[in-house]
Amino acid sequence: MRFTSTDSTTRIRTVHQIRVFLRAWARDPMGVAAVLPSGRQLSQKMLKPLSLLPDTNPATQRVIELGAGTGAFTRALIDHGLHARNLLVVERDAALHGLLCQRFPGLQVIQADACALRTAAQASGYLQEGPADAVISGLGLLSMPRATQRSILTEAFAVLRPGGCFVQFTYGHASPVSRALRDDLGLHVRRAGLAWRNAPPASVFVYQRAFTAPHTCQAPDPTQ
Repeated sequence: MRFTSTDSTTRIRTVHQIRVFLRAWARDPMGVAAVLPSGRQLSQKMLKPLSLLPDTNPATQRVIELGAGTGAFTRALIDHGLHARNLLVVERDAALHGLLCQRFPGLQVIQADACALRTAAQASGYLQEGPADAVISGLGLLSMPRATQRSILTEAFAVLRPGGCFVQFTYGHASPVSRALRDDLGLHVRRAGLAWRNAPPASVFVYQRAFTAPHTCQAPDPTQ
């Protein structure tokens, strides 16, 4: 097999991204959901709920990504057809934020805490064009205290339009948000898919306000 200079450059970039990711995980293992950058199958599963929103046109959908890491979901969102002006990428870790800015110079990538999403989104100017249709989360929600989960979900639904959804992946088959907290926040959840080829396999869950959940994001996933 013959390798080109392009192949070599791609491998070097991939290794660099993994190193930055692992260092971020070592600094904050509770805040990083993945143990390795997410794979293609998981990225596809995370984006599938977007096709079930009231606005199904990727060119006009508005998405906020939390905990973007090395940009696996970010790249998938761009490939999905989202316009740069409709995507806000949020990453708390300084090194990962710098990497994302290098990888996606045309996107709005901000360094902020998801617990203060409303303030950060307003300060960035993103909300001037209207609320988001979806929040895609790569945060380690499962390992976070309930108070932190509550704060993140409250902030996320404050920037979502009615009928919008919060998409979260986790390792295992159970929702990372307990029934008690879902009931407190008035959220409905459904398991949207299983990325069994991911390392390790991951489940995708979709959260919505209970009064809007029956009308959107409800198509079953035949690959579960």
